[in-house]
Amino acid sequence: MIKTLTTDLELDLEADVLVIGGGPAGTWAAWSAASSGSRVILVDKGYCGTTGCAAASGNGVWYVPPDPEARETAKASRESLGGFLADRSWMDRVLNQTYVNVNQLAEWGYPFPTDDEGKPYRRSLQGPEYMRLMRRQIQRAGVKILDNSPALELLVDEDGAVAGATGVNRQTGERWAVRSPATIIATGGCAFLSKALGCNVLTGDGYLMAAEAGAEMSGMEFSNAYGISPAFSSVTKTLFYNWATFTYEDGTVIPGASSHRRSVIAQTLLQQPVYAIIDKAAESMRPSMRLAQPNFFLPFDRAGIDPFTQRFPVTLRLEGTVRGTGGIRIVDESCASSVRGLYAAGDAATRELICGGFTGGGSHNAAWAISSGYWSGKSAAEYTRSLGENKIQRQVKGVGEVVLHSGSVACRRRHRSLATDEIIQAVQAEVFPYEKNYFRTEQGLTESLGKLNHLWQELRSSQVTSEKELIRAREAAAMVATARWMYSSAIERKETRGMHRHLDYPEQDANQQHYLVSGGLDQVWVKSQPLLNTEYISQSKIENPKSKIGVAV
Repeated sequence: MIKTLTTDLELDLEADVLVIGGGPAGTWAAWSAASSGSRVILVDKGYCGTTGCAAASGNGVWYVPPDPEARETAKASRESLGGFLADRSWMDRVLNQTYVNVNQLAEWGYPFPTDDEGKPYRRSLQGPEYMRLMRRQIQRAGVKILDNSPALELLVDEDGAVAGATGVNRQTGERWAVRSPATIIATGGCAFLSKALGCNVLTGDGYLMAAEAGAEMSGMEFSNAYGISPAFSSVTKTLFYNWATFTYEDGTVIPGASSHRRSVIAQTLLQQPVYAIIDKAAESMRPSMRLAQPNFFLPFDRAGIDPFTQRFPVTLRLEGTVRGTGGIRIVDESCASSVRGLYAAGDAATRELICGGFTGGGSHNAAWAISSGYWSGKSAAEYTRSLGENKIQRQVKGVGEVVLHSGSVACRRRHRSLATDEIIQAVQAEVFPYEKNYFRTEQGLTESLGKLNHLWQELRSSQVTSEKELIRAREAAAMVATARWMYSSAIERKETRGMHRHLDYPEQDANQQHYLVSGGLDQVWVKSQPLLNTEYISQSKIENPKSKIGVAV
C-alpha cells in the first residue's frame, strides 16, 4: 500500500542528499556528499555523535599501510574464518580508502597516540573523541543535522525511485519530511534490544524501510554474533578476554573455553554459570589496557572487582547483525541498493564483500563504515547532479506500511491495539537463546520462524494508539522483519560456514559457496547469488544456482 505524503508536517525540507543515521558511516557519508557540493541533511534517532555502538567505546580499525606483504597478510587473515565468501578487490578498495580517511582524521586533529618508537598508532579510535570530531566536521561542511529525529518511512516518486523520508522528533512529537533525490541508509545493524553496549538504538529500522521500498538483503544468516560481557554489565568489548581464563563456579578451568571458542562458553551457559579472570595479562600490560579501553573496566570498578585477580560471572549478549555481516545488498561500487536513489553504508549494508560470513567488533566493520560511508556520500552526490533540473520530485509518496497508518474507521475497528512490549519480548525469545540462534537446527529454525511469522501477522492486524508508541512499534516491526530474513536465510544455508553454525549440517559445503539474498515482507523469499570473485567458485556453481525459495506467512 502506498500513501500520498500528507501536508500536516511541522518541518518540510528539501536536500540533495539525505543521510539516515549519525554514526561513523552516516557522518562520513554526510561529509563526503557535502564536500562534493551537495546540500545535505542528516537525521539521527539520537544525538549525532553520542549514540550507537561506535560512540560508546574504543574501536579497532582495519588500518594497514600500503605495504604489499602487510596487505596480503591482512586479506588472507580472515578468508578461511569467513568461509571464503569475501572478495579481494573489495578488500583492496576498503584498505585503500580506510588508510586515506584515517590519515584525514589525523589532519583534522584526532589525537592518535604514538607507539614505543614514537610513530603514530592509527589502528584504533576512541569512540567519544572520534564521533565528536565527526559531528564537528560535518557541521563545518554545511550539513544540517536533525537530532532525536528517527526516520519512519521512505518516500518514493512516481517512478518508484527513493525520494527522501519522513519521521518524527522524539522530544517534541513534531513530524518532519525531507525530500531528496538520493537517500543513504546508515542506521546500523540490529541487536534486538539486548542491552549490548551502545546497541539499543540499533533495531534494524533501516532494513525495514529499505525493504518496504523494494530493496534486498544479503548474508542475513550471518547474524548470530554474541559478545562476551560481565553478567552484571552491558559492556561487550571482547579483546581483553584473549587474556582470560574461563572457569566453572568452583574455579575449575573449562576445557577449550576461550574468547575465540565462544561455542564452548555458550554450551556451558546452557547448564551452569561461567566465570572469567583476566589473569594471563602481565602486570606490565594492565595500565595500558586501562588506557586503551577505560569503559571496559568501569563496571568492574563500580562493583569493586579487580578483573585481573578476581573471578567474575560472564554471559554472552546477542549483537546480531551489528557484529554479524548481513545487511542491505549493494549492487555496485557506489554502494547503491537495488532501488534507484537508495544507498546503504556501514552495518546497515552487507559486509560479506570484505568479511564473508564472519567479523567482530571494530576492525573490518569500522573500516567498512568509513569506506562505504565515504563512497555512498560521493556517489549519492554524483547521482543527484546527474538528474539536472529534475532533482527534487514534488509528487512523492510514503511506502511505509506496518503500524504507520490506521486506514478507514471500519478498518480501525478491525485492528487490535498493539502490545509493543509483548511483541519485542516474543521476538527476543526466538533470537536470544543460544540453543535457537547460536546452535541452529532445522527443527529449531522452522519452529522459531513459524512464531515470527505469526508475530508479523499480529503486527499487520494491529495499530498504535498514540504518537508516542509509534517509534517503538516501528522498532518492534523492524526486529521481527530482521529475524524472519535471518532465519529464512539460515534454513536455506544447509551447512556450517562463518558464524552460521548448523548442527544438522556441521561441515562446510563447497557447493554452497555463494551469497544468499533475501527480501519480502508478508512473504519472505531467499535465493542464491554467485560470488563476485570467481577465483573461489567453479563455473558449474555459477551456472546452476539454487532456485528461489518462498517462505509463506
